[in-house]
Amino acid sequence: METFDLLLQGFGIALEPLNLALVIFGCALGLFIGAMPGLGSVNGVAILLPMTFLVPPTGAIIFLAAIYYGAMYGGAISSIMLGIPGASTAVATTFDGRPLALAGKADQALITAAGASFIGGTVSVVLFTLFAPPLAEVALAFGAAEEFALMMLAFATFVGLGGDDIPKTLFSIFIGLVLSAVGLDIISGEPRLIFGGLPGFFHGINFLVLAIGIYGIGEMLWTIESSHDGVKVSQASFSIGRIVTHLKSLKHSMKASLMGSFLGYFVGILPAAGATPGSIMAYGMAKTMSKDPDSFGKGNVEGVAAPESANNAASTGSMLPMLTLGIPGSPTTAILLGGMVIWGLEPGPMLFVEHQSFVWGLIASLYVANLFAMLINLAFIPAFIGVLRTPFTILAPIIFVLCLVGGYAPTQNMHDVWLILIFGIVGYLMRKLDYPLAPAVLAIVLGPLAETSMRQALLMSDGNLMIFIERPISGPIMGGAVVLFLLPLLKLLRKPRVPVSD
Repeated sequence: METFDLLLQGFGIALEPLNLALVIFGCALGLFIGAMPGLGSVNGVAILLPMTFLVPPTGAIIFLAAIYYGAMYGGAISSIMLGIPGASTAVATTFDGRPLALAGKADQALITAAGASFIGGTVSVVLFTLFAPPLAEVALAFGAAEEFALMMLAFATFVGLGGDDIPKTLFSIFIGLVLSAVGLDIISGEPRLIFGGLPGFFHGINFLVLAIGIYGIGEMLWTIESSHDGVKVSQASFSIGRIVTHLKSLKHSMKASLMGSFLGYFVGILPAAGATPGSIMAYGMAKTMSKDPDSFGKGNVEGVAAPESANNAASTGSMLPMLTLGIPGSPTTAILLGGMVIWGLEPGPMLFVEHQSFVWGLIASLYVANLFAMLINLAFIPAFIGVLRTPFTILAPIIFVLCLVGGYAPTQNMHDVWLILIFGIVGYLMRKLDYPLAPAVLAIVLGPLAETSMRQALLMSDGNLMIFIERPISGPIMGGAVVLFLLPLLKLLRKPRVPVSD
């Protein structure tokens, strides 16, 4: 009952005219920041951080959190409309969102993304409100061994339960892992796989560079090549009736949305995990749970609902360790943490005692931001649909320029622009040779996390591999991963042999 009273007080703070205006403005700004390739919530929050010194600390954090929320919604827009991930958190949305748009169902994909994001945001904020202290303790129980086991489970879902060709899936994963290892060794500092000492490879391969190259340039080349009679304008349509119909049909993807919400929130509360692994793992789990896994990657709405609910849930989840433990759960919350310290708010368990009005005002603002982000998103759907009605002869150069600018903006290094062009050709060839792209993207996202956690665990155990099996949390997770890795072999053994005729 005390929690409910504190939340009501928080709504009183969040609905003050200044704070409410900051929420609405932050959500609208975040929506367009998330939709712009190469920007994303991290850059958006960092760029706008100095503006917040004009308002009180509570309003400042509410504004930045609203930008974060809006960017999670906005990342799906360019993923669906152009096939270019607006941010790394929206890469998994591209897998099925783009095929839906090309099939003339862009409005369904956008509405599903907005609805699933709202569900993910709502579930995560409710969990945040009710179970903040115990969930923070669960996050602390996850050490290096548990994080590595979780990464292995993510890889295993693609290998064991994917409908793709297993050798090609494994090849795609290995390519992603090799690319994720480029740069400086995390322990010795020695350069590795830097291709003759090229300076640009010392900072590794930016994940967004790979994603924009494969899904932006590669998708554009594939679209041009696959249209023999000239590229036609996508027959995207819009009407109030269609919006209502698609909103009603959200119940069909409710299972995937709820699964993504809980999984995304759980991954989000793990320190340094963030929304990107959560969204990709949710996509893999949705494919696992689906009755028609072969339709994933070809325009299945559950393939949009699961990652979108997960990345919104993870964005809220990542705030939990920031507020309760002072440990940022994602790069964006690391910037928020820095802002809190500047304003004299010390994160940690005492924050809930010494600054109750700030904490509960922020939590209440997340409910408000979640609602307004969805409404603003739905209101702009006609404008988004208009993008697909643009002739491809105009759209293709725009996509090309956005890809190059999106790759150059984060690091301002021409090396990344050349990599985008190379990855674009590689993505096109992989599509042409029927190699799955999603496992490679998964590997380059989770590869650095898996390597770091594995090496930390082995250092803790003096090189004893049993640490991954003997610990009470990592053991069962690793066991599940092993079973999934072996599933293709079991299916092969159980497959009836065709008798050879004489």
